[in-house]
Amino acid sequence: MHTTTPGRPVGLTRDAGWEIGVSRTLPHPPEAVWSLLTSPDGLALWLGPGARLADRVGGPVTADDGSAGELRGLRPGSRIRLTWRPAGRSAATTVQVTVTPGRGGTLLRFHQERLHDEAERIRRRAHWRAILDAVAAELAPAAG
Repeated sequence: MHTTTPGRPVGLTRDAGWEIGVSRTLPHPPEAVWSLLTSPDGLALWLGPGARLADRVGGPVTADDGSAGELRGLRPGSRIRLTWRPAGRSAATTVQVTVTPGRGGTLLRFHQERLHDEAERIRRRAHWRAILDAVAAELAPAAG
């Protein structure tokens, strides 16, 4: 986690530029959340249609729209970290998703850094909140 410097706007860090993090506790076991996120349907939810995630650190991450990156870290069951350059964007960002057991379910968190500016940060916050809604909706039929 990066820290902001006093006097800087919220979301602007010294070392990672603009960043955003969103999280939600889902009433499902961590294994169910992880299984969805790493399935073809789950990858499509948060990385885009046709998303493919390498099975080893250093391997490629791609989506059908031309978005691409590299798997930078993987802790099966808890964390994925990757560089990600959406189609049409000039530079890569860093995206991390974590799944953490918590009181009442599982804490799912998306964090993205190296954003261009505050406007992109605001857009990505809305994007990741919509992804949390989609993940929750996808898991809902499995509840109860």
